[in-house]
Amino acid sequence: MARLKYIIIYGLLLCLFVLPVQARLFGAQSFMLENGLQVVVVENHKAPIIKYMIWYKASAVDEKEGKGGTAHLLEHLMFRGTSNVSGEMFDDVLKQNGVESNAFTSLDFTVYYHSLDISKLELVMALEADRMKNLQISPKNFALERDIVYQERKQVVDNNPSAPFSESYRKVLWQEHPYARSVSGTEKEIKSLTLEDVQDFYNGLYSPDNAVLILSGDIDMQTAKSLAQKYYGEIEKRPLAAKAKFPNLKQNIRAKLEMQLPQINTPRLLKTYIAPSLSLNKDEIYNLSVLSKYLGEGETSELYKDLVLEQKKALAVSSSYDYLSRSYGRFQISALPANGVSVQELEQAIDESIKKAIKNLNIDKINNVKDKMLSGLVYLQDNPFDAADTVGIMSAAGMSVNDIEKQAEYIRAVQYQDVKESANKLFLENAALTGFLKPLGEN
Repeated sequence: MARLKYIIIYGLLLCLFVLPVQARLFGAQSFMLENGLQVVVVENHKAPIIKYMIWYKASAVDEKEGKGGTAHLLEHLMFRGTSNVSGEMFDDVLKQNGVESNAFTSLDFTVYYHSLDISKLELVMALEADRMKNLQISPKNFALERDIVYQERKQVVDNNPSAPFSESYRKVLWQEHPYARSVSGTEKEIKSLTLEDVQDFYNGLYSPDNAVLILSGDIDMQTAKSLAQKYYGEIEKRPLAAKAKFPNLKQNIRAKLEMQLPQINTPRLLKTYIAPSLSLNKDEIYNLSVLSKYLGEGETSELYKDLVLEQKKALAVSSSYDYLSRSYGRFQISALPANGVSVQELEQAIDESIKKAIKNLNIDKINNVKDKMLSGLVYLQDNPFDAADTVGIMSAAGMSVNDIEKQAEYIRAVQYQDVKESANKLFLENAALTGFLKPLGEN
C-alpha cells in the first residue's frame, strides 16, 4: 500500500479567473464545531459527486528530533483499522462502495481524501470520524507498515538517481529549519521508530481542533452542518502536543551546491530563494505570485522568451512560488542548459535575464500578466475535486474563507511598482541556494 504522495497544488493558485470585482471565487462557506473542527463547504450541484478531504496540521515538521518518518508511518497505519473497524475492513468497505481513497504526507500537512458518490457521504464521514478518535495500532500492523515505509524509502533513494542531490540541497537551503528534514525519514530513523512514537504523535496532534474538513460537490450547508455534528461533534479535542518551532533563517546567505552523480544524463540548475509566505507576510504573496507568472510560468514568460527562444542557452526554464506553508515560502527557478552551455554559464544568463526583466517592468506588462492569471482557472468553478484541493491547502495554511473568495480582487490590486519592489527585495536580500547537478565526470 504505497501511500506516500507529493501533489503539486500551488501551481493552480497562481492563476485566477475573470470575475466581477465582488464575485465569489468558489462560493466557499465555513463553520466551526464546538470541538474546534473547521468545516469548509464548496457547493457544486452539477453532478452527484463529492470530494472529501481531512487536512491535519501535523506532519514531518512536528516530529521529534531523530524520529523522522513518524508522520508518514502514521498515515499508513490510519488505514489499518480502529477499535470499531478491524484490519483491512476500512479499505475493503470503501472499495465495495466505489469510493476512491488515498492520502499524502508533506512537510506541513497530512491529508486523507476520498472521491465518492454523494450517496456514500455518510459512510465516509463515519469511517473518517472513527479513525480520528479510535485508531488502534497493533504490534503486528506496526511492524508490517514500518517495513513497508522502510522499503519505500529505499526505493525512493535507490531508484531515483537525483535523490542524493535533492536531499543535500534541502539540508543546505533550510539550515537548522525543520524544512531540512525528509518527509520519509532516513533509513536509520525509520528502523528506530516505536509503536509508542506513532501513538504519541496521533494522540497529540490528530485532534479536531488541529484539522480542517473540506466537503466539495453536491452538498448544501444545512446537510454539511447536520452530518458534521452527527459524526464529528462528539469527538473531544485532545491537549495538543508541542507544535513545530520554526527558527529565523540567516538572511543574505548565498550558497552553492554542486554534485555529480551516475545515471544523470542531463545537467540541471536550480535556484531557490527563501520567500515570504501566507503565514509570515501575506502582503507580499500576491506581488510574488505575479512575479513568478511574469518571469517563468509558460512559454510567453520573460525568462523562457529570452533564454530558450532568443539566446538559446536553455532547453527549458521555469519559475514557481510556494507560499502556502506553515513557515517560510519558496521562490524557485529551474533550468536545463542547451547543448554546449555549462550550468555556470546558464546561471549567469539567468541572473542577467532576471535583472533585465525587472528593469523592463511596466504597467502594460503587469496588466497583461494579471489578465492571464485571471483567465487561467475557469474550470475550477466546474470541478469540485480541483476546488477541494485549492480550498483545502489555502484553509489549512490559515487563509480565511473571505480571503479565499477575494483572490481575484487581490490579484487585480497588484501594481507593477509593487512587483518590482518585491522582486528587488527577494533577489537582493533573501537567503538563496544555487544547485548544479551534473552527469558523473562532467566538468
